[in-house]
Amino acid sequence: MTPIIRVDHLRHVYSAGTPFEKVAIDDIHLDIPAGQFVGIIGHTGSGKSTFIQHLNGLIAPTSGTVYFDGQDIHRSKEATRDVRFQVGLVFQYPEHQLFEETVYKDIAFGPKNARLSAEEVDERVREAARFAGVDESLFERSPLELSGGQKRRIAIAGVIAMEPEVLLFDEPTSALDPEMINEVLSCMKDLAKDGMTMVCVTHEMGFAREVSDRVIFMDHGVILEEGTPEQFFTNPQHERTKAFLREIL
Repeated sequence: MTPIIRVDHLRHVYSAGTPFEKVAIDDIHLDIPAGQFVGIIGHTGSGKSTFIQHLNGLIAPTSGTVYFDGQDIHRSKEATRDVRFQVGLVFQYPEHQLFEETVYKDIAFGPKNARLSAEEVDERVREAARFAGVDESLFERSPLELSGGQKRRIAIAGVIAMEPEVLLFDEPTSALDPEMINEVLSCMKDLAKDGMTMVCVTHEMGFAREVSDRVIFMDHGVILEEGTPEQFFTNPQHERTKAFLREIL
């Protein structure tokens, strides 16, 4: 069975050919089957965010290939644009993406850009809001007036409204208080239960252990170790993985 996402010999170098050259990710191979939840963990600067931003074409590889549904996502400009509707990305601080006057308009932004009818847009907004736990009573309020947890739910709803086949999350609980963290993680758990293919960069080890089908540890731009949560957290093989887990748990 063809994986929904395949990464082959992926490498990315920032400021190539300059004194500031930095290899961010180096020769990564990875297959992600449909319906799998992949948790990505590692130290700050290990290449996690750079890696997942390749999966929907936001960043182009220095070398190597990213495939979605068996097709190179950079085979044309049109293909790269199209894959961003199929592989949705929720950034580390998604509230910075909120810019419309109302919650409704923010969630509707993507479907409108996809040139759907007003009826289709409305249906998607309401369904996405329900799934992300955004109450319709908030639709006419400014998203900028709301709590951090509500803003992140709205940002997630805006991505869900595009009806992507894959969702990417880049540390979605950063800078939230414990109650808001639980709100966001609860939304993500619901998505996982619904069978959504998801890749999540996270520092929430309990969440990664509970929800992930597979945990990946990145270190200095490479995938150093991976396995089921049981394998990874109870029997890590690499010394650097063990040191990371001792430090963070």
